[in-house]
Amino acid sequence: MPSRFVVGIDLGTTNSVLAFAEIAAADAVAPAIEVLHVPQLVRPGEVAARDRLASFLYLPAPGEYPPASLELPWGTTEQVVGELARARGAEVPGRVVASAKSWLCARTADPRGAILPWKAPDDVPRLSAVDASAAYLAHLRAAWDASMPAPLAEQDVYLAVPASFDAAARELTVAAADAAGLGGARLIEEPQAALYAWLAATRGAWRRELRVGDVVLVCDVGGGTTDLSLVAAAEERGELVLERRAVGDHILLGGDNMDLALAHAVRARLAAAGTTLDDWQFRGLVHAAREAKEKLLAEDAPATVPVVVLGRARRVVGGALRSEIARAEVESVLVDGFFPAVAADTRPRAARRAGLQEIGLPYASDPAVTRHVAAFLARHREVAPSGATAVLFNGGVTKAALLRRRMLEVFSGWRGDAPLRVLEGAHPDLAVAEGAAAYGLARHGRGVRIRGGTARAYYVGVETAAPAVPGVPAPVKALCLAPFGMEEGSEVELPGAEFGLVVGEPAEFRFFGSSVRRADRPGSVVDGWTSGELEELSPLEVTLDGDAGRTVPVRLHAHVTEIGTLELWCVAREGERRWKVELSVREPG
Repeated sequence: MPSRFVVGIDLGTTNSVLAFAEIAAADAVAPAIEVLHVPQLVRPGEVAARDRLASFLYLPAPGEYPPASLELPWGTTEQVVGELARARGAEVPGRVVASAKSWLCARTADPRGAILPWKAPDDVPRLSAVDASAAYLAHLRAAWDASMPAPLAEQDVYLAVPASFDAAARELTVAAADAAGLGGARLIEEPQAALYAWLAATRGAWRRELRVGDVVLVCDVGGGTTDLSLVAAAEERGELVLERRAVGDHILLGGDNMDLALAHAVRARLAAAGTTLDDWQFRGLVHAAREAKEKLLAEDAPATVPVVVLGRARRVVGGALRSEIARAEVESVLVDGFFPAVAADTRPRAARRAGLQEIGLPYASDPAVTRHVAAFLARHREVAPSGATAVLFNGGVTKAALLRRRMLEVFSGWRGDAPLRVLEGAHPDLAVAEGAAAYGLARHGRGVRIRGGTARAYYVGVETAAPAVPGVPAPVKALCLAPFGMEEGSEVELPGAEFGLVVGEPAEFRFFGSSVRRADRPGSVVDGWTSGELEELSPLEVTLDGDAGRTVPVRLHAHVTEIGTLELWCVAREGERRWKVELSVREPG
């Protein structure tokens, strides 16, 4: 049966949202996109529906709650997802999974491994980042199935991911959807989804707001990432068309960093007063700082918000430490620390790295969002020679008018006397899910399509035949498999020479990506490159079927799948043997 609804899901770092539209009933000019209100536990025994599902998962201790207090409309839960889980983060941080989405792109830890809650006590069960993400999606699916006329698994589902997610992180997101029973979900980049939401919000008037030659900077600052894209407006056969022309690198910088900054400020005050917090207490303080930040950045914010840090005995009364965070402190710590006024030629500061580092997430070393945006625009000057002409803000951080004003002030300053227009109308918290649904409608012919394709050019390393030299590894060339913008679902045979494929024994495949080499075509060879031109991705070790030690002459095919991952097919010169190497696979096998 054909799908009745298109569904957009924002699997967010802090909140997850589901939006939908009925395909047959949708108005072609202004599709009716709604947001599902998701039932979730807000307190033990109390369920409330919210337009956002808090992306937190709490693992109760044995016997902590009677089963009846964890009852949801579709049954009793053992792993608490949503608002109650978020609230417990300030009280029992060692049992709360947070920022699972950020862990999907971890390189020093296995996202499929049972690693969360990070640094949890030994008596706490652990989940993988994929498991936690699947739990959020499963909760959304259960909420849908309990209230809608057709099962979610039978609908046309579009799942948003950061544009900067590499192929491996995208595949892990798909794996989470599979585990949640949403195996047919397609992916869409979050900045594109945000722009789709704006297009829908204009009710067809976007053609009067954008002109040929405009370049829109989509600045998406969420809970865990800063995601940047450039979308250009051009004319084709008399029609205005939109094309995503550039995507930023994966920058782990967002609301989580701001929560940490405020928590450090409170800890410093407590230390000055003679109170030292241990690691468990500090993690609870970070959750409390998140709540305080959101209240203090609201338009009607109070002058101060109290924060409570539980004593080591984990009792709310008796062992608690109390402090407060002032609105003026939020303004100085967050505005000046994360959004400083900088020149257009400023670049992110590279901190000197220690020889030994703790295993964890690869956070950005420079917390200044404005410096990262300046570097992004400079790197893609060929797309916007005079800078972006319009900006679309998205993400929970940009809800704060104070932070939006500072960003607009800085970005406008880079353009001199040329005005920078702000595209208004979409809700920063809901836009990605609504835009993903709007994208689904566009795929059904009910709206404009933004042209995109792959967010980067992808390459495979080819070892050069050269005499062995002591201490010098064999040189590697980078062979372009998929150029920037290669459309999903397309396949290409790489022209040029054959290559030798090692079969029957472990072999390492090295892959590279580039967001700046826009002219390379399939089969282009890059022999030597400058720093920042190519980024090496996680290598893949595989043992391909065949006689051990044999090298088979093959030709190469590249396939960009419908979910945006990359497959490399090696086709033997003789016979019909084909071997597939997936860039998206992290583990050997």
